[in-house]
Amino acid sequence: MTLLTSGLADEAVLYTKTRKFHWNVAGESFMELHLLFEKQYTELAEAIDEIAERISKLGGHPIGTMHEFLQQTHLKEAPGKYPTRKEMIKELLSDHESIIVKLRKDIDECSDKFEDAGTADFLTGLMEDHETNAWKLRRYLD
Repeated sequence: MTLLTSGLADEAVLYTKTRKFHWNVAGESFMELHLLFEKQYTELAEAIDEIAERISKLGGHPIGTMHEFLQQTHLKEAPGKYPTRKEMIKELLSDHESIIVKLRKDIDECSDKFEDAGTADFLTGLMEDHETNAWKLRRYLD
């Protein structure tokens, strides 16, 4: 349950960061990035709900406050900072890649330690979504 709770926190923090960047992106490729960030935070909102429901299905109680999310996440925030477009992309890419690494470990733990194929499969789908979003962001840096 702990790995799902920390995953929920990671998704919530990344959602908030992606939404902030959506609101604050400017300059060249504004509309393209504005729409890309919107698509990504919409997908993250769905993932947040699915993780919370998975926690409930397994008998737990999902956290739901920013305080709890910030206590459980491994991602970093930068309050009061407004990065450039390129810095936004790099930061979001780094967060997606960090979540991918964590999900790979969590999938192994679900399979090996907990023998929970359902959660392992669920996390594999989340990981694939993050891989796709990381790939899209990485293409802007080529």
